[in-house]
Amino acid sequence: MTKDVRVAVVGGGSFGTALTSIIAGNGYPVKLWVRDPDLATAINRDHANPRYLPDLQLPQEVEASTDLGAVVSEAELIFLAIPSKGFAAVLRQAQPYLTADHLLVSTTKGFEEQGFQLMSQVMQALAPTQHIGVLSGPNLASELAQQQLTATVIASADPITRRQVQEVLSNHYLRVYANTDMYGVELGGALKNIYAIAAGMAAALGMGENTKSMLMTRALAEMSRFAVSLGANPLTFLGLAGVGDLIVTCSSPLSRNFRVGQALGQGQTLEQIVVSLGQVAEGVNTIKLVKAKADEMGIYMPLVQALYLVLFAGYKPTEVAKSMMDREQSTDVEFVLPRCE
Repeated sequence: MTKDVRVAVVGGGSFGTALTSIIAGNGYPVKLWVRDPDLATAINRDHANPRYLPDLQLPQEVEASTDLGAVVSEAELIFLAIPSKGFAAVLRQAQPYLTADHLLVSTTKGFEEQGFQLMSQVMQALAPTQHIGVLSGPNLASELAQQQLTATVIASADPITRRQVQEVLSNHYLRVYANTDMYGVELGGALKNIYAIAAGMAAALGMGENTKSMLMTRALAEMSRFAVSLGANPLTFLGLAGVGDLIVTCSSPLSRNFRVGQALGQGQTLEQIVVSLGQVAEGVNTIKLVKAKADEMGIYMPLVQALYLVLFAGYKPTEVAKSMMDREQSTDVEFVLPRCE
């Protein structure tokens, strides 16, 4: 049975494709915007995306199009699944077709370089609607495509947006939880990419379970310290969009950022990794941006500083790991006991 909320997914990558499949499978009319006419033709002909998740059979009702204006203007709820580098540019293209009634939800986990903006802030600046939200959580696209039991978070100050996204996406294998801390949820999704690189590096160096546990726990402390400095709620990081997303990204070789770290730990250069992956993982750019912001604000982020040295200053992972263990010891949870410098 077709339901009456018209949905658009802007971006035909892995997550956009998986999201489109979920929405159509739940009975909602959905259109998928992609840039490439050949890709749109292939999706409409074969009911599959040959570039991303090619084994996922899309419902026949899914329609792919390169006409951004038509896809956006005909929808009521729009999911933006665009990499952070192209997010603002695509939103500007869609801008003439957006109205105050549109519900606009970002699924992008990263930062806009200009002004260190989150995607929600880009939407607030460029879109005419107040119905804005972000979707984040431990959501590997390949597992969503396999209908593995999964949970995600819709964060928005707008109850209409939260409720509508929950209705459109929820089913027997996907639970959608609500949150009002949009910046905290978004920061969790963006920052965890950094620490997935560190986890991949640790795995390649043969480090044990104790090391992995220490790394993830200190990463969570560092993430929340940074986010709280920008106005987020520290409790958000105890949820799916914080520790949940951090665990899956730091534990799974399905994560592109984890694979970057593995390659670094095996001695490859960043240039070699980009060639082998075919694209730069979000975490690489995020490290640069977050280090600059942390330096500017005086926020203590030793893991970010260490990864920056490995990626951009030619340091070896083993050298950086040793220097970090030689640091002065501090407090465990600084929201309980203030951190000692």
